[in-house]
Amino acid sequence: MSEPYITFPDVEQLVVDLLKDRSELAGVLVDVAPPAGFDGSQRAVLVSRMGGAWAEDPRLDNPLVDLEVYGPSKSAAHTVSLVARSLMLQLRGVRYGGATVVDVVEEDGPRWLPDYRHASANRYVSTTRLVVRPA
Repeated sequence: MSEPYITFPDVEQLVVDLLKDRSELAGVLVDVAPPAGFDGSQRAVLVSRMGGAWAEDPRLDNPLVDLEVYGPSKSAAHTVSLVARSLMLQLRGVRYGGATVVDVVEEDGPRWLPDYRHASANRYVSTTRLVVRPA
C-alpha cells in the first residue's frame, strides 16, 4: 500500500504572503527576490527557504527560512529586522492554503551580515524554523 500524496506548501510564498500586507511593514518590500535596480539601500525583507527536512512525523515539514533584511542605514535595517522577527514568531497557528504552521522556532536571531554584492547595503539576516502540516 502506498503512502498518501502530500502537498507541501511553497514556504517562501507562505511567508511572503503572510508578511507583505502587515501594517507593521508598510513601505517595506517583502518578496523572494530583489527587484530590478536593487542596491541594498531600500527597506526590504527577502525570504528564502534554506533547507530543513521532512522528518520525525511524516505529515510535518520543518523548513528553515532565512530573512535578509535591508534598510537605508544600519539602524533602519535593524529596526525592520526586529519587526520581521516579531511577525515571524506570530505565524504559529496560521493556516495557508490548507496547510497549518504548527510551530515557529527561531534558530538564529537577527545578525549583522554585510552584503558584499551591494556597496551601500545594510543587512541583517535571521533564520527561523517553521513546522508546517501540509494540506
